[in-house]
Amino acid sequence: MTENITPEQFRAYAEAIEAEVGKVIVGQREVIRHVLVSILAGGHVLLEGVPGLGKTMLIRTLGDVLDLKFSRIQFTPDLMPADIVGTEILVDENGQREFRFQPGPVFANLVLADEINRATPKTQSALLEAMQEHTVTVAQQTYPLEQPFFVLATQNPLEMEGTYPLPEAQLDRFFFKVDVDYPSPEELVEILDRTTGAAAPLAGKAVTGREILAMRSLARQVPIASHVSEYVARLIVSTHPDSPSAPPLVQQYVRYGASPRGGQALILGAKVTALMAGRYNVAFEDVQAVAPAALRHRLLLNFEGLAEGISTDDIIAEALERLALNV
Repeated sequence: MTENITPEQFRAYAEAIEAEVGKVIVGQREVIRHVLVSILAGGHVLLEGVPGLGKTMLIRTLGDVLDLKFSRIQFTPDLMPADIVGTEILVDENGQREFRFQPGPVFANLVLADEINRATPKTQSALLEAMQEHTVTVAQQTYPLEQPFFVLATQNPLEMEGTYPLPEAQLDRFFFKVDVDYPSPEELVEILDRTTGAAAPLAGKAVTGREILAMRSLARQVPIASHVSEYVARLIVSTHPDSPSAPPLVQQYVRYGASPRGGQALILGAKVTALMAGRYNVAFEDVQAVAPAALRHRLLLNFEGLAEGISTDDIIAEALERLALNV
């Protein structure tokens, strides 16, 4: 049974999670906020950044703060799908031989897929069913995953050696893609002080799995006005190059625009953002706050866009700016 909570409790729980994570992670407030919004909306997160910026540490800290079963999968070029989902093994009991399913590390509440783009596309795709249906099928037998279930993946920039691009179908199943940037000089000093001292900072438990499910349930109940839903729909349509409302950057550099999943991520992310701000209604600024994270991995650039190194964030910013003139 999912317990009921109030909007005030939702905000208190969210602030407690951020406070505990902040004991270990220096700065990166926007990254932490977007990861938390995605978790509370029931979605998966892809964090991208060069090695050494604390992506894995952030997810491990969340595993400590959220009282959930945590599992880590280190993706490597020789990783096989069975290493993720599990396999059937032959066991001998009392002279009787039978195949028995041995669950893989994906059978957890919070799964860290570390450096996901260092594995081959075949292995990356092993997560597709788990991320979308929250089930795993092995040898024609389907096994449900325990709720709540989240995949928090890290990846290195695609131009780095030894990486494979994620299939578009899998990218679309990530609720948010969050870019992790370098810390400021002041934050770097704090990082060095925390990580080179005698005592390592520790985060405590903030919420349980039941409370996470209750927060997710409340977020879905937040009302959204029709004009805000229409705003989201217009934003999604404007990312398609063949749309009359597409801004110049979209028409010139985008091959495919955002899918309906992008609209779902915008609305659910905006609902969570509103609750975290202490409001029980969705405003335009809530949608705008989550738009880059919800859409940056759902815009596929054409050859010209890739060749010129166009940023999808710039395209999203132009779409939002043009939309603001017509609201």
